[in-house]
Amino acid sequence: MSKITYVGNVILLLAICHACHGQNLEDDGIKPWSENPRYWQYRGEPVFLLGASDDDNLFQWLSLGLERHLDEMKAVGANYVRNTMSDRRDKGFELYPFKRRDDGKYDLEQWNDAYWKRFDRFLAETAKREIIVQIEVWDRFDYSRDNWPGHPYNPKNNVNYSPEQSTLAAVYPDHPGRNRQPFFFTTPKQRNNTTVLQYQRRFVEKMLSYALKYDHVLYCMDNETSGQEEWAIYWSQLILDRAKAKGKKVYVTEMWDDWDLKAARHKRTFDHPEHYTFCDVSQNNQKKGQEHWDNFQWTLRYTAKQPRPLNTVKTYGADGGRHGNTRDGIERWWRHVIGGAGTARFHRPTSGQGLSELSIASVKAARKLESVMKLWDIEQANELLTDRDSNEAYLAANPGKAYALYFTDGGEVGLDLRKARGRYSLRWIDLRTGKWKGERSISGEKIVTIKAPGKGHWVAVIARK
Repeated sequence: MSKITYVGNVILLLAICHACHGQNLEDDGIKPWSENPRYWQYRGEPVFLLGASDDDNLFQWLSLGLERHLDEMKAVGANYVRNTMSDRRDKGFELYPFKRRDDGKYDLEQWNDAYWKRFDRFLAETAKREIIVQIEVWDRFDYSRDNWPGHPYNPKNNVNYSPEQSTLAAVYPDHPGRNRQPFFFTTPKQRNNTTVLQYQRRFVEKMLSYALKYDHVLYCMDNETSGQEEWAIYWSQLILDRAKAKGKKVYVTEMWDDWDLKAARHKRTFDHPEHYTFCDVSQNNQKKGQEHWDNFQWTLRYTAKQPRPLNTVKTYGADGGRHGNTRDGIERWWRHVIGGAGTARFHRPTSGQGLSELSIASVKAARKLESVMKLWDIEQANELLTDRDSNEAYLAANPGKAYALYFTDGGEVGLDLRKARGRYSLRWIDLRTGKWKGERSISGEKIVTIKAPGKGHWVAVIARK
């Protein structure tokens, strides 16, 4: 917005920023949508976040590969990525954030500039394409088993503290889910390990020196943690405070490890919207079939008094993977899309579909559905289905106007249109290809039989003419 002021023969153009009206520039950034906080808005418009990418720490990718991958995502309608600040060297090209000295030891007081240049480039390239980034600050797998012996925070590898000073051992062979790594107990209300905490803080503050320059970033404290609540609160509050000092408002959450969304640990975020401004419920994707749907719907109801986006930043399921097969992955993703999630992203291979032929088809299909009806305009309505078997089909609807009906593997159900007058178009999307297939007209004021064109994943898009 601008104002023209005349002073003699001089015209002064005075930029009147949003702040002059009690708003901040970040109001255009990513945040829960003011009209329906189950969903996100960006640049002042509601946006549905869909993702499919081949890695969880894309910032580590070299420039050409990163830009090509982001372009491929953008081209098919994907606008959401997960980015752990992970530095484990499982592919060989990853960098640590700290400088390595000539003697092979790391100095936690000095940065590896190449690591941070990669991070800044990643933020710039995603911003350019309006792809929303969900950062995970700490990934527990970096600090245990095979990844810990070579890590800079390991006292044997740096010049900043000894095992005795840090209380950190040279090896941690247990699965990180057992939460035995003292690295995650350093904060003041835990063990107050200032020796290690000072370097952890320097890392997070360095990360924020880049991330807070942008308006398309969300913050999650950990990857599927089973840690103490005090750890999550400390880091989330630090991020909120640093953002506030910069005149910005950012949105934070924690991702708990429990597969059951009804578990008490999830209520640390569900019950505290004043602190956690969205929830990540990705671990629901360890569930299958009807239970997967029911657990998510329970969460929608539980958080209904103070609704927030429920993000699913990683959807497991790929043939040969450890967390369900390809069918599970496609089903889980679509149950969340139809079911009211704020985001849906396919997990990276080999535990998910990544950016693959099938995930691309699903993203394209979801955008086709969105072109007919917005996901925030329809709500879960399985009660309108008759003759439905468990996990056969799922419905979201704005009764009398629009219906989205997902079939997991073909099938046939009744759709109750007895209270819906008029005629409707019925179009199919084949989720194997992401393409429209077939169209016919149906009438309301009765129960209409809807039969999928064949086996496999299908979405029926039903809209009033």
